[in-house]
Amino acid sequence: MRLATFLATSPHYGPRFGIVRGDHLIDVVAVADAFNKPVPASSVKQALTTGPHTLAALGELADLAESKGHFRPLSGVRFLPPIADPSKFFCVGKNNKKHREELLANKMLTEIPNEPTGFIKLVSTMSGDGDEVVKPTDITTLDYEPELCYVVGKRCHGVGKADALDYISGFTLMNDVSAREIQKREVASGSRFWTAKNMPGFAPVGPYVLTMDEAADTDDLWVTCDVNGQRRLRAHTGDYLYKIADVIEHFSRYVVFEPGDLIAMGAPSGVAVGQPNAAELYLKPGDEMVIAFEGLMSLRTKIVAAVA
Repeated sequence: MRLATFLATSPHYGPRFGIVRGDHLIDVVAVADAFNKPVPASSVKQALTTGPHTLAALGELADLAESKGHFRPLSGVRFLPPIADPSKFFCVGKNNKKHREELLANKMLTEIPNEPTGFIKLVSTMSGDGDEVVKPTDITTLDYEPELCYVVGKRCHGVGKADALDYISGFTLMNDVSAREIQKREVASGSRFWTAKNMPGFAPVGPYVLTMDEAADTDDLWVTCDVNGQRRLRAHTGDYLYKIADVIEHFSRYVVFEPGDLIAMGAPSGVAVGQPNAAELYLKPGDEMVIAFEGLMSLRTKIVAAVA
């Protein structure tokens, strides 16, 4: 199932909860109201964190909507970040061998970790599909990091690797937009890149969440990044050094993951900073960026200049 938070261009309501099927979208609350049915869930977060019976009821409601033609085309909606209020947006760092080499070569890594590492993206940095992200005027090395991002389905504390996947309810795309010159300075100062990753809009996420049954194996996905229609990278999620079960086991020893929390799995190799022509590849105002899981979904972001 593909679960989304969206805004309709007409009529102009606030954020709505929908199910994406093919080239159309089902407004869950509107359909339930139209056919006098209970509302199984009124948000993506609720749908993913209240158990399989909720997803089953949503599937039945979607079937009813399709049988009655009660849906809207995707062309008439704008996708927002699927989960607007996770308690935390956790990011795994340095989780790809070749990307580690890219960071080392650019003095953005001072050690080779022997266990999973992580950092936090501020929830307020999230942006949605098609949103504009402002490149700060003085930033010249703006980079892209398309990543697999999981959704936690239930409270997770002290969970072992064997049970870890029972605590994951879905996955989506995330782009860890990064200001590399700031990251380099922060690594040199020992502050572990905080500002570099947390400027406004620096966490495009979505356009929707897929339940885990939508992929045979999330460790066997191809993730891509195109800028202005040109392929910049293609990487495989199997290249992650630590899988989601490793991450859950390691961090949940002490960190409590709450239902609806997001866990992004780290950058692939092939980002701009690791290329010999990096100066030509860094994002500039006017650039249109598309990251994707091949055959599943894509997420669009446009880079714009700061307003003087």
